[in-house]
Amino acid sequence: MIDDRPSPRPGTALPWRRAGFLLPAGLALLAGLDAAVLLLGLPAPVTTDRLPAVHGMLLVLGFVGTLVALERAVAGAHPAGFTAALALGIGGVLLLSPAPIIAGRVALCVGSLALIGTYVPLWRRQRDDAVLVQAFGAVLAAGAALLWLADVEVAVLLPWLVGFVVLTIGGERLELARLAMGPRAAAGFLAVSVVLVGGIVATLLWPPVGYPLLGCALLAVVAWLGAHDVARRTITSTGLPRFIAGCLLAGYGWLGVAGAIWLVGGAAPDGARYDAVVHAVFLGFTISMIMAHAPVILPAVLRRPLPYHPVMLVPAVLLHLSLVVRLWAGDAFGIRPAWQAGGLLNVTALLLFVAVAIWSALRTAGREGGG
Repeated sequence: MIDDRPSPRPGTALPWRRAGFLLPAGLALLAGLDAAVLLLGLPAPVTTDRLPAVHGMLLVLGFVGTLVALERAVAGAHPAGFTAALALGIGGVLLLSPAPIIAGRVALCVGSLALIGTYVPLWRRQRDDAVLVQAFGAVLAAGAALLWLADVEVAVLLPWLVGFVVLTIGGERLELARLAMGPRAAAGFLAVSVVLVGGIVATLLWPPVGYPLLGCALLAVVAWLGAHDVARRTITSTGLPRFIAGCLLAGYGWLGVAGAIWLVGGAAPDGARYDAVVHAVFLGFTISMIMAHAPVILPAVLRRPLPYHPVMLVPAVLLHLSLVVRLWAGDAFGIRPAWQAGGLLNVTALLLFVAVAIWSALRTAGREGGG
């Protein structure tokens, strides 16, 4: 469960085996950002023909998927979480290597299927709606990996990837909403999740109906989160709780943008609307969630403190401002220099947040060592 409360001070011993699971995820992030620069038509540090083609799967399953699996494993859900994290991480590395691309695709399939396995014992033990919602997300991740293995284009399987991140994050937020509002809060979100899954399947079988249905379901998710999430109250607090709440609420806004695009315009297989949907969901929503919870989740995973510092606001604000430039001036008005500038600032925001997180961790370690 992702909690908005500051975590207890972790121990000082670094579990290197856990850190090792994060290395492939970090490599996938850096390679994905390099590919993003290439796709913007700008010079990048590394240039290969394969990078742009694997950009999306690398970031969503190789990076985000590995983080989700590792968090599940550390939370004590099931040893399959470590298997999932390992396979997804290896899949990302294989996509970057000279190995046949099918090797990376197979590894992502194995990792996604193992991720489903982390929720089975939880469901048997708890029969919890929040667990069921997150399991739906894992099934969608496996569906995306299997479709990609069958050579389905990423633009076509995009809704499956969107469903994975939305239901995984939404399910974890549901846990907190239930604590604040009681068990009845879960019924509405579970119903919306079922509609979301149905819309995703329909985008593959009946696109003219599926995409508007999916867009409507995403807007319903945003409405539910806006009405029930504890971020509505913690935004008025200070420090880390306020930082988390600000990132969450901004992320929900971007998810609403993606939902509106699909509801009004239907399928967006390429062009400006495709770019807007992809980056509203995976940067505006997903990365904002990761930024919000890095000071809470990473200490639990690595057993090293990552204290919140107000400077973390800088990359978070830059991320959202750069998305406004990219989606509004770039995608909506077709101003290519603005689109490129916004995209480059997207990459800068992510790299800056990584740098700030490392600085914050080292700053704390230095104080401990000197004290």
